[in-house]
Amino acid sequence: MTDANKLIINLALFGMTQSGKSSAGNILLGSTDFYSGFAPCSVTQDCSLGRSCHLHGFIRRRGQEVTLQVQVLDTPGYPHSRLSEKHVKQEVSDALARHFGQEGLHLALLVQRADVPFCGQEAAYPVQMIQEILGHDWKNYTAVLFTHAEKIEEAGFNEDKYLHEASDTLLTLLNSVQHKYVFQYKKGKSLNEQRIQILERIMEFIKENSYQVLTFK
Repeated sequence: MTDANKLIINLALFGMTQSGKSSAGNILLGSTDFYSGFAPCSVTQDCSLGRSCHLHGFIRRRGQEVTLQVQVLDTPGYPHSRLSEKHVKQEVSDALARHFGQEGLHLALLVQRADVPFCGQEAAYPVQMIQEILGHDWKNYTAVLFTHAEKIEEAGFNEDKYLHEASDTLLTLLNSVQHKYVFQYKKGKSLNEQRIQILERIMEFIKENSYQVLTFK
């Protein structure tokens, strides 16, 4: 298989502690590479890279089927119960340079629980970290991934109503990233269904950005 028949997309997960980053990473990879579970403190201490198996015929480019592989960088949440802001920022910056320095990052996913209001200073911390690490082009390479979206349906909302009643802080963020967002539903969907649904949306963002990447020196 030549390089023209294969596409590797590089993703990085950001978000607050217990937002569901590691679980979302496993869904994107179709595996259990990242430890995920409830805990009264931050679970992820170090950055970790996961690679998916090849997805054959998932997308087409220039009239030909292309095999897709997904690489996901899981990062410690912030605020972190044990690690300082300086430590987390340095850990993430080093990992991005190590894993995606030359290949580049296609998209940073800000993971946010749909059942937790996005407001206050704590909500701003992960956004500030993305801005500082990715630089002035962060808006072009960031999307919001809402986890626990099944809670929206249980509360009698659909996505449009949820966003209509969202906080000004969240709406401002979504405007900043050109409304790049995706909802992750677990209830009633298989792991593969969740994965395909989210990857299709992510590929739309990457295509809209002309497959450009953010490199790290």
